[in-house]
This record gives sequence, C-alpha cells and structure tokens, in this order.
Amino acid sequence: MRSGAPNSPVGTSAPRLARLLRALSWAALGCLPLSARGQIAVQNQGYIPFSDAPIHYRSNDLSDPVAKLQRRLGEGKASLAYDPRFGYLPSLLKLLSVPVDSQTLVFSKTSFQYPKISPEHPRALYFNDDVYVGKVHDGKALEIVSFDPTQGAIFYLLDERKVAHPTLQRAELDCTQCHIAAGTRGIPGVLLRSVYTTETGTLVPGTRSFITDQQSPFSERWGGWYVTGYQGSAPHMGNAAVDSTQGAATRLSPLGHPYDPSDYVFPGSDVVALLVLAHQTQMHNLITLTNYETRLALYSYAQTRSAGDPADAPLPEGVRPRFERPAEQLLRYMLFANEAPLPSTGQERIVRASAFAQEFEARGIRDPEGRSLRDFDLETRIFRYPCSYLIYSDAFDAIPEPAKGYIYHRLLEILTGRDESPDFARLSGADRRAILEILLATKPGLPPEWRHYAESNHLRVAEGRPRASAHE
Repeated sequence: MRSGAPNSPVGTSAPRLARLLRALSWAALGCLPLSARGQIAVQNQGYIPFSDAPIHYRSNDLSDPVAKLQRRLGEGKASLAYDPRFGYLPSLLKLLSVPVDSQTLVFSKTSFQYPKISPEHPRALYFNDDVYVGKVHDGKALEIVSFDPTQGAIFYLLDERKVAHPTLQRAELDCTQCHIAAGTRGIPGVLLRSVYTTETGTLVPGTRSFITDQQSPFSERWGGWYVTGYQGSAPHMGNAAVDSTQGAATRLSPLGHPYDPSDYVFPGSDVVALLVLAHQTQMHNLITLTNYETRLALYSYAQTRSAGDPADAPLPEGVRPRFERPAEQLLRYMLFANEAPLPSTGQERIVRASAFAQEFEARGIRDPEGRSLRDFDLETRIFRYPCSYLIYSDAFDAIPEPAKGYIYHRLLEILTGRDESPDFARLSGADRRAILEILLATKPGLPPEWRHYAESNHLRVAEGRPRASAHE
C-alpha cells in the first residue's frame, strides 16, 4: 500500500473498494499486514477519524514519549542497540523506561502479525504509565502505542530488521482500523480482549468476546492470555483453550503445550501486571474521551456564538453536558466506583513473588505518612487507596478547562463527604480521607478550592510545579 495518498475517504471505484474490503478483513484480526516491499507503517492514506479541527489527530506536533525518543534518535542523542536474540526490544524498553517485569503474554491471534502467534509462541506486551510495547516471537515489527497528553494514543511500528539507523514510524491507518472502536470508547485508544480460542490460538467462531477492565467479572477475564502468579481459587479464562474434541464451544481445557520462557526477556505473564493493565487501558481511554469531547464542544460553540458575546460569558446549558458526561465517567472509573470484587488472592505472597508489583509500588509518589496511590491491596480490590495513579500523568493534566476544573470540584465533593450518593458508597470514610490527604500532599497544581479546604483543615499541601514527564 502506498503512503502519501490524499487525506480523504477511500472512494467507491471497484479497485479501491476491493482494497478497502481486503483492509477490513485484515483489520478484523487486529491490524493491517506488513507490506511485501518492507514498508511497515501506513500514514496519510485513507480516512482517519478526528483528522479535522479541532482535534487534528494527524498533526505531527506531538510530545508523546515515542515522538520525543525519535527526535533524540534523529539528533544523535540516543541510539537503539540490536540484541542478537531479542532484536531492538531490550534497548527500546530501556530508552522508554518500560520495565521488563511488566511482561504479559497473549496467545490469541489478535494482532496483525497473527500467523506468528500461538500458545507455543505468545505475543509479549510491556507497559508503563504512558507506553505499550508489543513483541511477536520472530515478528517483523515491534508494535507501540504511546500516549500524547493532548492527542491520546499514537501508534508506531519499529522494523525488527537490523539497520544502521532504526526509525520509529508512525502508523495511522494500520492501527486505527481497530483502535478507534466501541471497545476504545470511540477514540484512538487501547483495549484488552478476553476471547475463546482453539488450541492454536484462533478465535472460536460464534463465541463471545469481552473487553476487560477493572469492572469485568473475574470469570470473564484473560481468555487467550497466560496468567502466572495467581494463587486464588476463583476461575478465570486464562491458561486454557477450547477443547475441540469435546464438542462444547465454550468448555475450556488447560493448555498442554506451554511456551518456552527462554524465548522472552522476562519469565511469565504476571497476574498483578494483568490487573493493572485492565485498569490502565480504559483509564487512558476515558482521559482521552474527556479531552476530545471538551475540545469538540468548545469548538462547536465557538462556531455558533455571536461576535458580540463577551469572552467570559457562561457556557450555554446545552454545551456543558457534552464534556460533563465523560468527565463523570472518568471520575467514577478513577475512583473504582464499580470495581468487580477480587477473590482473596493472598496479597503478601503475590507481592513478594511479583517483581512487577514491587517495582510498580516503588515508583509511587508518597505522602509524609508513606502512603501512595500505587500501593496494592489485592485482597478484595486492586489498590489500597482506590484512586487512579494516572491522576499524576501528563495526559490528566492536559484535560482542557472547564472539564478539568469540573473533575477536581466533583472529586473534592466526594472525598470530603459532601457527595454521599450510592455511586460512591464503596468508598469508606477512611478511604476518602486517605486519598484526600495523599493528593493534597503529593499532587502539585491543585485548584484554589482544594488549597482553601486544606488551609481550613490544617492539611499539608504539595508545593512546586507539576512533575515533568519521566521521558523528557
């Protein structure tokens, strides 16, 4: 497929329609195939949602971690080293500050490199707060999703062949075919799928699939994934495939052909990493959705307002719901309002055995009491203090006003007990107080309303500017 084609929808002529249908058939399996000529990223070709004002998704004015790294590579300030066994993966993870112990393994054929994926050779996924990196055994390209504070998920591919100057190529049409969908809340985003697979990793026709997040019942999680470190007794869909000999389409049997851990940079598919991943993916999507809807609402209003209207005029009633609805969704999700209860898993044993859990907690910003939003519970819920650590992210800070102010106002109402609605009944008084104190002590740039509350109640308040990105 050619790059550099006009930024317009694919036409209806027979040859172009045939190409579109072929593209969609590939997209159903994850993304588009690699070009036979070696081109790995398709950019500026075909219709991409949100390309126009005010989002300008195709803009190259990006500050996501991969865009910053590519600029450093181009300026000679960084370099990607090639490993004979694992290609560019170890070097890329190090340059992006993505921990290798975040590794999870998925054996369902849900990537565009699906022919290489199987229970014997699962696809590896690594992540930090801003970046996701996918690695297929003997694959042609590393698959990367990097979150820009303003634009959300930006997709890249890195050719796995050894070259003098490896380049991280932005991939638009390749990935947005599947990563702008209901499972990503209609914006460029990320998602975890739980599916029924055969013993070869192919999806079982006619069976359900599930989008996994923190609200998913445990019994519906991790179909097509390996799960290591789990010590509970509650059933889940991981580590198993449909036994075609039994004739029951959804009867899962343990896989009899495990993968070789030596083929991967880290052993296992950590259950704690999977739990965090389930939370983080949809949290990222909700941040982006709130960002987009706020910009779209304000842009639409600006097109219709009268020239004589004062600049500080209140927004009409019809404008605010457009961004307040996703902001409320974000608020509920970040406070784990509808989190599915976890089966008791033996928190102490799991955290002690999980390198990911220990590293993840160690990165926490702590208040004077030593508490952090990254501290785990793992008995009945994921985190000890149920408020998302992504409140510290650049993407959260980049949510436009007035949506961000609305979120902070509502958050203060809930944490101070002024909002006692049933939606937040699972937050105990102790939970609310702890989260409030942690945020006041560790989150710079809180609104004046928060500072006034802290001063009135003699609580410590964080000083200084919001933190710089770890990738700068």
